[in-house]
Amino acid sequence: MDFSLSPALLALQQRTRRFIAEQVIPLERDPRQTPHGPGEALRRELVERACAAGLLTPHASRELGGLGLRHVEKAVVFEEAGYSTLGPTALNIHAPDEGNIHLLEQVATDAQKERWLRPMVQGHTRSCFAMTEPAPGAGADPSMLATTAVRDGDDYVINGRKWFITGAEGAAFAIVMARMEDGSASMFLTDMDRPGIRIERLMDAMDSCFTGGHAVMSFENLRVPATDVLGELGKGFKYAQVRLAPARLTHCMRWLGQARRAHDEALAYARERQAFGKPLGEHEGVSFMLADNDMDLHTARLHIWHTAWLLDQGQKCNFESSRAKVVCSEAEWRVVDRCVQILGGQGVTGERIVARIFSDMRAFRIYDGPSEVHRYSMGKKIVAGRT
Repeated sequence: MDFSLSPALLALQQRTRRFIAEQVIPLERDPRQTPHGPGEALRRELVERACAAGLLTPHASRELGGLGLRHVEKAVVFEEAGYSTLGPTALNIHAPDEGNIHLLEQVATDAQKERWLRPMVQGHTRSCFAMTEPAPGAGADPSMLATTAVRDGDDYVINGRKWFITGAEGAAFAIVMARMEDGSASMFLTDMDRPGIRIERLMDAMDSCFTGGHAVMSFENLRVPATDVLGELGKGFKYAQVRLAPARLTHCMRWLGQARRAHDEALAYARERQAFGKPLGEHEGVSFMLADNDMDLHTARLHIWHTAWLLDQGQKCNFESSRAKVVCSEAEWRVVDRCVQILGGQGVTGERIVARIFSDMRAFRIYDGPSEVHRYSMGKKIVAGRT
C-alpha cells in the first residue's frame, strides 16, 4: 500500500480544506441551524457554494455529475469536509444520502436513477433509509424486521412502523426495507408524498448535524408499484450490506475530521491559556492528553485508509469495515472527550465548537451498528476462520 497522495489528490485536499475554512465554518453559528439539523434554506445555500466550488457530491460517478472518487480518495476529501459540522451537508456527503447514492448507483435501474438518484446527486433533493424499527422490530438485529410487503396485483402493499429514520423530514423519497411473505427482505423506492406514509414526529436527539433530524414514521397500506422495487426481490439483506459496509467507513472519515477539529481547538487553547505560571500545554497532564489524541487520530486514519484501499481492490470488507468502525468510533470519541477536558469551561459551553462536536459524536458508537454488535460479529468470524 502506497501512503503517498497523488498531486491531483493533494490539490483536491487543499481545495476542500480552503472551501471548508472560507465558505462553511463561518456559517456554523447561522440561526438556520436547528436542534434537528441544518434547515433546508441553510442546506441549499451550502450546496450552492459547494457546487460553485466544484466539490458537490464528489463520491458520485462523473456520469451523474460527481468526481467519481475511489474509496481512498473519499477518505482524504471526506475528512476535510468533516472538519466543519456543516461540511458534509455542504458537499452532499452526509448520511443517509451518501450511502443511498452509493447503493442506487450499484443497484437501481436506469429509470430509477433518472427519477431519484440524479436530482439527489445534484443537491436538489434528499432521501432517507427506512430500516430501523421500534421493538420488537429490527434494530441492531436486522433479522427482526417487522414491516411487511405483500403483493397485490401490480403493486406491493407495505405496512409497518419505523423510527430513528435520519433525514425523513423534508426528504423527497425513501428506501424502505420490508419483509416479504416468504420471510426474505426487499427494498422499495417510494416518493414521500404518497398516500400511506406518515411522519409521526421528530425525535429529540443528542446530535443536530443531520438535515431533517430523526423521525418516527409509519406506513399504512402504502402502495408501491412493482417497478419501484430496488434491485431484485428477496435481496434486501444483501443490499443492506452493499450500502452499510462502505457507509460505516465514510462515517469514520467524516468524524475523523470532527475529531481533528476538536484537537486543533484544544491544542490552540493549551498553547495560549496560562495556569500555574506556564501555558497549559506545558503541564504534563495536558501534554499527555494531546499526545494520546495524536495517536488515536493516526490509528483511526490508518484503519480508514487500509479498509478504503481494500475496497478499492474489490474486496467486500464486511469484517474490515466492522473493525474500522469500532476502532474509529471509540478512538475519535476519546479524542473529543479529552479535548473537552483540556478546554475546561469552554469545552462544555457554546464558546467553542467542541461541545457541539461532543454532543454530535456520541451517537457514532451506535450508528450503523453499536460497537458490541460489531465485536460479536467479528468474534464469530475469527473463531470460524472467516476473517
